[in-house]
Amino acid sequence: MNSQSIQTNRISPEMKCLRWLVYTDKEEVVLWMNTVGPYHNRQETYKYFSLPFCAGSKKTISHYHETLGEALQGVELEFSGLDIKFKDEVMQTTYCEIDLDKAKRDAFVYAIKNHYWYQMYIDDLPIWGIVGEADENGEDHYLWTYKKLEIGYNGNRIVDVNLTSEGKVRLVPNTRIAMSYSVKWKKSDVKFEDRFDKYLDPSFFQHRIHWFSIFNSFMMVIFLVGLVSMILMRTLRKDYARYSKEEEMDDMDRDLGDEYGWKQVHGDVFRPSSHPLIFSSLIGSGCQIFSVSFIVIVVAMVEDLYTERGSMLSTAIFVYAATSPVNGYFGGSLYAKQGGRRWIKQMFIGAFLIPAMVCGTAFFINFIAIYYHASRAIPFGTMVAVCCICFFVILPLNLVGTILGRNLSGQPNFPCRVNAVPRPIPEKKWFMEPAVIVCLGGILPFGSIFIEMYFIFTSFWAYKIYYVYGFMMLVLVILCIVTVCVTIVCTYFLLNAEDYRWQWTSFLSAASTAVYVYMYSFYYYFFKTKMYGLFQTSFYFGYMAVFSTALGIMCGAVGYVGTSAFVRKIYTNVKID
Repeated sequence: MNSQSIQTNRISPEMKCLRWLVYTDKEEVVLWMNTVGPYHNRQETYKYFSLPFCAGSKKTISHYHETLGEALQGVELEFSGLDIKFKDEVMQTTYCEIDLDKAKRDAFVYAIKNHYWYQMYIDDLPIWGIVGEADENGEDHYLWTYKKLEIGYNGNRIVDVNLTSEGKVRLVPNTRIAMSYSVKWKKSDVKFEDRFDKYLDPSFFQHRIHWFSIFNSFMMVIFLVGLVSMILMRTLRKDYARYSKEEEMDDMDRDLGDEYGWKQVHGDVFRPSSHPLIFSSLIGSGCQIFSVSFIVIVVAMVEDLYTERGSMLSTAIFVYAATSPVNGYFGGSLYAKQGGRRWIKQMFIGAFLIPAMVCGTAFFINFIAIYYHASRAIPFGTMVAVCCICFFVILPLNLVGTILGRNLSGQPNFPCRVNAVPRPIPEKKWFMEPAVIVCLGGILPFGSIFIEMYFIFTSFWAYKIYYVYGFMMLVLVILCIVTVCVTIVCTYFLLNAEDYRWQWTSFLSAASTAVYVYMYSFYYYFFKTKMYGLFQTSFYFGYMAVFSTALGIMCGAVGYVGTSAFVRKIYTNVKID
């Protein structure tokens, strides 16, 4: 972590937030209470004081959302009211009392039955605790009333925080429950830059299965590259030899000969795809998603984004907005090459395709979050901020990219002339139909990433911090290579069957990876988690649909770009009358 990012200013009670401070002795340290919610539903969280906890008597310090990611992820920091000073130990002290009437008891009992846990922060270090527990029979319920804090320091910085919950008190209506805390300070050898290492789980993320999956995917890449090389070097060489022999025949022999293969569709292979406006918008969006994925992974490899709340989401939003010209360039140039004239409409669809999908899903889930009074409910101000980013950043940058794309690479410089009348597509075997190729095309790309999907899902839906972004970068590269190889093979067989509808086939055969990922998400939900309830289920399947769709669009664009280069290459090297 860069030392420049550490704030060295002193704190006063009026300050709104504490971030990685350098402290002096007896300087105030703020304990923030974040959220509380069911352990098995990580995204179903509520404000800490939505349960009838009481706060300390110290003057309240308000908190604001420092980043867009914090607001979108439902971070709701509230001041605990506890008096904590740097290196100043506190013996067990009562900080407030709860008047436990029947309604408050029922709220605590419901929370204990659903295994509610809460999260706190000290100097940006997260701390977790359990609300309470039930006895073996499930009849009596107990609340943990004593927060025993042990804070480690190295020099004048906090490097470690541990919480021990003690003081188990049985919940009985019409009683008073005293809430207490203590603070113990200990000197630590942990460096400030390494203080988040305790939250990582190397035994999980660097397990031999993870390494084996990378090796397995790498072997798949070698196999597929070898297969494609064989097609390019052997099969195409034979095709070129056969076509050259046909060129030497006279017209009578050529007419009597048995002509077949991909050369026969040279007058239609560069024909514009059906629905070019939607197609070009999908390709542009896919290229942008790939750019965002690549840049964010590189940033995450260089910077420890997991050390700051919401930083990963904030970075992704910023990079997505900044890479909007990529969307406009690729989408606009492709639309121009295909003879499209409604370029402004294409630009709008390309610019808002992904934001509309994400915001539409978030808007639907937000209604459920508001109904549940969950902290994940997106504030109105945050919605306005996101809309402003879409209209005043993404759209203008997309316009710039579209204009550049149309002017720099929008001319249809195809190696073959397109016939005026489309060639009839001959009948072929059922397994050569585009629909079958599309269904089968996503199996190998999914097979190259499904182990990594498990680790990514576990870090997002469970309580793991994903930090092995080198693995993720390697998997992204492998996915792209496998996708391009598979789509090239599929396209070659399709063209060899004299079917020139390769544009949508190459895109959809690669994009079908998303279908398998979404099917895997069902398996993960039912067999790897214990999620329940309308809110968590809607959140899971809603955002998994968004993730799968974005992954499919990215794979489809990568597959199309690679296949387009392949098609252009083979038709450039063959002699056409």
